[in-house]
Parts: sequence; structure tokens; C-alpha cells
Amino acid sequence: MFTIALVCQKGGAGKTTLAVHIAIETDRKGLRTLLIDLDAQASASKILDRRSESTPDFVTEQPGRLEATLQKAATEGYDVVILDTAPQADQAALRAARAANLVLVPVRPSIVDIDAIQTTMDICALAKREPLFILNAVAPQGREVVEAREVIAERGGRAAATSLGDRKAFRVAFNDGRAAQEIDPRSKAAARSWPC
Repeated sequence: MFTIALVCQKGGAGKTTLAVHIAIETDRKGLRTLLIDLDAQASASKILDRRSESTPDFVTEQPGRLEATLQKAATEGYDVVILDTAPQADQAALRAARAANLVLVPVRPSIVDIDAIQTTMDICALAKREPLFILNAVAPQGREVVEAREVIAERGGRAAATSLGDRKAFRVAFNDGRAAQEIDPRSKAAARSWPC
């Protein structure tokens, strides 16, 4: 079972958007997928509740029950588990990072967001995981992406080759629990739904 944790101390970075899109895409690729929503706001679960399709599977869980839920998921034969965490650098984020094979950190290319990455990097260091930063909500023009990649690298981080644009499709798709690739498979948003 491959586990992906989305961790970021900064709120509004795009953890839930990315978590839901990855879960839907892995499910569409035929991998049995479970999204575990560890955020008390349960935004990912609310989005997936709107789906007419019965998959991907999802559950809202208390961070203290993560290990037991992962064991149950392994027993039930899930191929991929996505962990959507709250926007805090706390024990829940640490647990999720430790449990993950891959830690994704969405970050917007702004100085406010970049300044917040060190706390997330510290959590990942404690978990002994190397995070992969995903530049998110990127403007179609400008040097922000290049500059953000440089700052991430200077701080010892690694950014994914793919970045995600600020696309309306990512938000509109959630109105009925779908992903951008489901509402318009040829859109720029659909081409960037699986960033790693």
C-alpha cells in the first residue's frame, strides 16, 4: 500500500484540492484508493460526499487513530491511501508524514507561503521523510515560480518539476464532488492533476 501525505503548516496552500484530485485520479487509474481526512474541518470528505460515484473511498478520522486506520486499509487491500492534514505543524502532521511513503507540500509562490515552509520541513525531518514541494496556484506569467524554486532549493528542499496553475476548474469541479479532469479532460487543469 502506497501512502501519500499532504502536509503544510500554511492554510490555503491547496492540500485538500491536491488530495482530492490525486485520490480521484488514482481511483480512475484502477487503483483502490482511500482518502483519510485528518482535518477537523473535514473539507475533503465534504467534497467527496457530493460525488455521484461511490469511489474513491474516504473516511474522516482523528489523528490519534491514524495507525489503526492505516492497518485496516492495508488489510482491506487498498493500493493507495491519501492523507489530508490540517494546516498546522503538530503531532497530526508528524504522524501523517511518518506514515507516508511520499510527503507532498503544496506551496503558493509568494513570500508569505515560502516563509512558512521551514516548519513543514522541520516536521518532515522529524519524520525522516524528504518532502516534495508542489508549487500551486501559479500565475500564468511572471518569475514567481522560478524564484520560489530557487528559495526552496536554497533551504534544502526539492520542488516537483510540475507546477499547478491558478485554474477555476479546480474549484468549480468541487461543486459536485468531481475533479478538474472529470469536468474537462482536455483542460490545462486536467493535465496538471497528478503533479509528481
